[in-house]
Amino acid sequence: MLEEGLIPSKVADRLGVSVRSVRRWHEAREEGGDEALSAKPVPGRPRKLGEPECERLWSILLDGALAYGFPNDLWTCKRIARVIRKRFGVKYHPSHVWKILREAGWSCQVPERRAIQRNEEKVEHWKRYKWPSIKKSRKTWRPPRIP
Repeated sequence: MLEEGLIPSKVADRLGVSVRSVRRWHEAREEGGDEALSAKPVPGRPRKLGEPECERLWSILLDGALAYGFPNDLWTCKRIARVIRKRFGVKYHPSHVWKILREAGWSCQVPERRAIQRNEEKVEHWKRYKWPSIKKSRKTWRPPRIP
């Protein structure tokens, strides 16, 4: 856009960036060519689990928590961290487990808390006839009247 004759402020408006960024990019391109503008890897510590390990982890999670000896089929970050440590020999803090799950597109799911054996008719009967007699009655206390 600069080569087409636009001024840096117009380029910045079109791209939604600051004028300073446009000038920095222009200088970098003049010094290093188009390659100077290519994306650079983000600095920081590399991930502990590589792509193949993550693929195996997703497979493990899809098998369910029961398949890995847990008492119910609910995956928690603590449980997943335990499985990662056992299967891959890598220690992850549970909050970091959530980060890699989110990056992979997994979301938090809360299981429905109803027993499979639940009998809706009996529950309704209990709510209607038994519960009112068990429920605490309201107290009739109120502050004393001030004359």
